[in-house]
Amino acid sequence: MRPVELAGAALVLVACATNAAAQAPQGQINTLNELGAALRACWIPPSLDRSRAGMQVTVQMSFRRNGELFGKPKITFESSGASDDERLAYRIAVADMLKRCASLPFTDALGNAVAGRPFTMRLVDDRKLKQAENAT
Repeated sequence: MRPVELAGAALVLVACATNAAAQAPQGQINTLNELGAALRACWIPPSLDRSRAGMQVTVQMSFRRNGELFGKPKITFESSGASDDERLAYRIAVADMLKRCASLPFTDALGNAVAGRPFTMRLVDDRKLKQAENAT
């Protein structure tokens, strides 16, 4: 399978590796800001040797009332100029994030408000950019 084909299938991969730095939410989630924060807490970008400075990925997903994913998440944007291998690494990182955060603890109010509606989240990997700033 070519890297481009793998990249398209990466969101449905089940990852085996976990990282202690990312963690699933502890308390109930009641707002969209808390939902974004909970997902970001589960986000681990690819290792620096597989990453791209300033890489941006936008993912669209929907949830059920109980906080489970509804349907398949979809990558709607990736930074231009990224190689197929870099895109694949970020798609796998997004799939891992969603696996770590599987079944979010929504309050009834948030669950009723977001059920079936698209939620879009932009992830930016600025680690290499921060390193360059610190070096100057």
